[in-house]
Amino acid sequence: QVQLVESGGGSVQAGGSLRLSCAASGRTISMYIMGWFRQAPGKEREFVAALSHFNSVTSYAGSVKGRCTISRDNAKNTVYLQMNSLKPEDTAVYYCAVVKSFGTTSAQNVDFWGQGTQVTVSS
Repeated sequence: QVQLVESGGGSVQAGGSLRLSCAASGRTISMYIMGWFRQAPGKEREFVAALSHFNSVTSYAGSVKGRCTISRDNAKNTVYLQMNSLKPEDTAVYYCAVVKSFGTTSAQNVDFWGQGTQVTVSS
């Protein structure tokens, strides 16, 4: 079992930045593919970014590519999502996840979820 706790969400104006953190416990995250997903009101949960476990290859949704960076600090057992140039359409609850396989963006491709952190971007 892996427990994931997100933090760093909040309210920002369009164009602003936030860094989300996901602290893991129970297992070391260096063993896992880690990802971020988000869910806006009335919409399905969608893939945002993923980071492979052995070669640190990254993958991003087209809607955030160039604006977001996923990274990990294995010493802190923590994954981050740096989000820049935020837009109102980025408003959602953001979830950290342990992903089953790299390259698949489905929310079904997840072994463990965090509880989520709210990001609200105002225009």
